[in-house]
Amino acid sequence: MSVLVTGGTGFIGSHTVVELLNVGEDVVIVDNLCNSRIEVLERITAITGKTPKFYKGDLLDVELVERVFSENKIDSIIHFAGLKSGAESILEPGKYLNTNIISTFNLLNAMEKHNVYKLVFSSSATVYGTPEEVPDYEIDLVGKVCSPYGLSKYLIELLLKDFASQRKDFKFIALRYFNLVGAHPSGLIGEDDGQSIPNNLVPYITKVLLGQLPYLKVYGNSYDTVDGTGLRDYIHVVDLAKGHLAALNYLNNTDVKFDVFNLGTGKGTTVLQLVAAFEKVSGKKIPYQITDIRPGDVPLSFASVEKANKILGWKAEYTYEDCARDSWNWQVKNPYGYSKE
Repeated sequence: MSVLVTGGTGFIGSHTVVELLNVGEDVVIVDNLCNSRIEVLERITAITGKTPKFYKGDLLDVELVERVFSENKIDSIIHFAGLKSGAESILEPGKYLNTNIISTFNLLNAMEKHNVYKLVFSSSATVYGTPEEVPDYEIDLVGKVCSPYGLSKYLIELLLKDFASQRKDFKFIALRYFNLVGAHPSGLIGEDDGQSIPNNLVPYITKVLLGQLPYLKVYGNSYDTVDGTGLRDYIHVVDLAKGHLAALNYLNNTDVKFDVFNLGTGKGTTVLQLVAAFEKVSGKKIPYQITDIRPGDVPLSFASVEKANKILGWKAEYTYEDCARDSWNWQVKNPYGYSKE
């Protein structure tokens, strides 16, 4: 039996595939490579000594989805596939809602047809919107989102909960994770924005350190934090990947139809604190300029992780300093991501 990982060559997906292979799972990947590179498969093999089965394609392609399920004995699914930029989603809301929701719906239809009952969904802390208080707890109000991207995650959670409640045997978990950073300690896989200008903070920092961008844009410095910059819960991608394995294990040993868990460190770090960590590991100063707050950003966000600690038996082990170290190691070894130049 195999674990199907949609979006399995992406940043989170590739690290999760490595963890699955390391514990002896057979893995099937479906990815259209719109946010990833085929070279990731070679890197996964170099780390694990194993090569997962790969299908290039889109979950919007119903025929492809059917072929994947027909050709493989799939036991469970980890669903990462989807568009991921909050800022871009504000400019292209229809694209985000259509792609993320319809692809999930196609996946559920195939699961029902082929009697595959377990799925872990890649949700997001964006479902909390701008919280009135922090940390964010799983029982807090959700749905007051700040972007179409966040709306798509919220609507998919509702879809999964409703789907499972009306059908026998189906069990789903939505993992709401916070700000993802870091890279595999080997430096072989990491977050790849190629030669584009990154949307996320850490690859932007590393490109500035490499001289590929002139300075870092810091969006706002008037928040109620120690230095005025936005505060986030930065979680290492390896910790996050292991959280998905813990969720799969929980699905194998529970009768719960649908549940949600935060994955984070439970601690907040400001933008400038993270900048300082990168300056320490690189030995270089990072030039930055304060600019306007971006649409869709929230000022403060960090997780309550007690539920995941207690029920999943999972806890983040890496610090934000560890995240800076591994992100910098990845970028130094791969200055243009998976491209050679």
